[in-house]
Amino acid sequence: MAQIVIKNVKKQFGDFTAVRQSSFTIEDGEFFMLLGPSGCGKTTTLRMIAGLELPTSGEIYLDGEEISQRPPSERDIAFVFQMFALYPHMNVRKNISYPLVSQGMSRDAVRSKVAEVSKILGIEDILDRPVGGLSGGDRQRVALGRAIVREPKAFMMDEPLGALDAEFREHMAEELRALHDRMGATTVYVTHDQLEAMQMGDKIVVMNNAVVEQFGTPQEIYDKPATMFVADFIGSPSMNFLKFHGKLGTGASALPMHGVDFDVPQTREPFEGDMAFGVRPEHVSLSGDAKFRAEVVATEYLGTTQIVTLNTAGGDVKARISSEQPARTGETVGLEFNPETITLFDRQSGRALKSELNEGVLHG
Repeated sequence: MAQIVIKNVKKQFGDFTAVRQSSFTIEDGEFFMLLGPSGCGKTTTLRMIAGLELPTSGEIYLDGEEISQRPPSERDIAFVFQMFALYPHMNVRKNISYPLVSQGMSRDAVRSKVAEVSKILGIEDILDRPVGGLSGGDRQRVALGRAIVREPKAFMMDEPLGALDAEFREHMAEELRALHDRMGATTVYVTHDQLEAMQMGDKIVVMNNAVVEQFGTPQEIYDKPATMFVADFIGSPSMNFLKFHGKLGTGASALPMHGVDFDVPQTREPFEGDMAFGVRPEHVSLSGDAKFRAEVVATEYLGTTQIVTLNTAGGDVKARISSEQPARTGETVGLEFNPETITLFDRQSGRALKSELNEGVLHG
């Protein structure tokens, strides 16, 4: 398998820019997620790596070789689509073996490889069945089998679970990750589902409006978002943003906001202007003695936890708290925030201000 390096890659379609100056590295053997909303450029990026689109500018390296202008047939990359793209007139065995037959591999070698792959995927019992009568999950396994049978350097997967129902999608996500771990393959996976990306990925690139907003591990992206977009897109519920105008000096560890001083991670840059105080719902707690007051406007029961929506001077806040803790609509409570989890943002640019929390991990 192989490392993939993207250097300043740009893709334009006429006057429309689909991808702007993207740069990141996919390490050998990683399960790498391209995450973002529809139209952000993630599928175009995947297609450029695979050779289905050629970049307008920039470089793409596969296993140390520059491949940005090479055709797909010279890249040794397998592609798995959302809609499976199987040959309907062939049975399962012929679908899986087709890449090997087209390469002129001997009949015995083909039979051996198909047996090996079908065992890995657990589809030995359906090899002689037509693909038209298979369930969505079995068709996805056949599509994966056809991709992995020829042992390419890397796999490109464009929302391969998007056509499955929610329950089976979660099961197939676990199977895909387990298959990746067994094979040690380099896998690039496109999704708009942040839960899927967090569940499966070793690294994640978050894209928006053709730009890479952040690149890092799932934990870095969740705990230390580089922009307000990332903070809002990742997490359910997403990060809270309390809006205010203020001034911070380098080294500050306390923040006056709406008449209350809050402890925050020590700042690494001075700033004055419109800011947002970002905090995840699970890091908000209700306290009768806290000076920062809020009105409970709604509660949502989730079993062991509940989501409480509160109205504050800086905007609405959601708190994820124990279901056993009382929270009644209309009552006024105090709010406290875990200072080690706070991220401050420049509201105009949307970028996170540098602090001891995120120093060295922001990739915007």
